[in-house]
Amino acid sequence: MNQFPFNPKDSPQIIHELLLRMKVKDAMSRKIHTVSKKNTFRDVQHIMREHKISGVPVVEHDRLVGIISLDDLIRAFDNNYVEDRIEKYITKDVVYLEEEMPLAIAISYFNKYPFRRFPVISKNKKLVGILTSRDILVKLISELDREITALEEKITVPPVSIDNELNADFLVKRYDFENAGNASSSVKRLLEEKNISPKIIRRVGIITFELEMNIIIHSLGGKIIVNMDPEKITIIAKDRGPGIPNIELAMEEGFSTANEWIRNIGFGAGMGLPNAKRFSDEFEIQSEVGKKTLVKCIVYLDNKE
Repeated sequence: MNQFPFNPKDSPQIIHELLLRMKVKDAMSRKIHTVSKKNTFRDVQHIMREHKISGVPVVEHDRLVGIISLDDLIRAFDNNYVEDRIEKYITKDVVYLEEEMPLAIAISYFNKYPFRRFPVISKNKKLVGILTSRDILVKLISELDREITALEEKITVPPVSIDNELNADFLVKRYDFENAGNASSSVKRLLEEKNISPKIIRRVGIITFELEMNIIIHSLGGKIIVNMDPEKITIIAKDRGPGIPNIELAMEEGFSTANEWIRNIGFGAGMGLPNAKRFSDEFEIQSEVGKKTLVKCIVYLDNKE
């Protein structure tokens, strides 16, 4: 099954151009966890478990000589040689990427092979990074944001009136995917009517949407409250529980407690709260297990944007 929901060639022109423009080295992670031939499968087990990865490159003098996968580790346990050195069992026919490859080519590798991560080598054949599908998506989102911001800065809009105010409440129901996005769409429309800059509108729209989806996916239901005064726009998300066990973990990009079926329909990627914080000038979250969660985001209307 394809790991990407799109084909670069069939995607919108701007995405296709970005993927051709960006290279593997632009998106890859340079934080690499490796082993040598002298390591044992037990060593590999510790590395995989500690770093939550499914494969470990084997290097010799900074050069990629093979890989040990999760399947290799399972076989070692099944056949009782987990204390053996890995040198006899290394998968030497490794599929790798080159750092100068366009990301569009890298996506074809993810769709062609069942692997979730690929080692990346330099022109000198040295291991320089690891690329996952998530790395590509995060980089693509970042570049799209940069492109949109550049376009927005070219747009001139009338100044915000000093008496501009907005007070709006939106009821959000649990698992109501059919109406997902209604709150954010309504807020964007109201802000457009008040001649708020497109850059501010986009930020508020993203925050509202992420908080709205967070309530739909993770809570028992709640509401989104949006207030605007001459200085700022405040977005508040209140739910009826069940609370967040670990706020620090919930704020990590990619961490999600969404059900499998929610992931299967394309939601619950673990970027909601991090994105809301990223696009806010001020961010606050309060939660307790078994009780309500409150998230407050502020976007200023002046040059703090």
